[in-house]
Amino acid sequence: MQDNQDEVKRRMMLGRLRLEHGDLDMAISAMAAQRCDPLSIQRLKKRKLELKDRIEKLASSIIPDATA
Repeated sequence: MQDNQDEVKRRMMLGRLRLEHGDLDMAISAMAAQRCDPLSIQRLKKRKLELKDRIEKLASSIIPDATA
């Protein structure tokens, strides 16, 4: 039962992270189109990359590698 609850929590977190990643992508695009401060855009890109890493790690814990 606890394992099932943990997986549900991980899936919810994964959804939130993916949503935030998408939001950052839109924000970066909008800022680039408006020619905002390059340093601010770079910071958002770094945050987006960190989120991508967290998403991949969390996704692999939910769906283990087939070769494992």
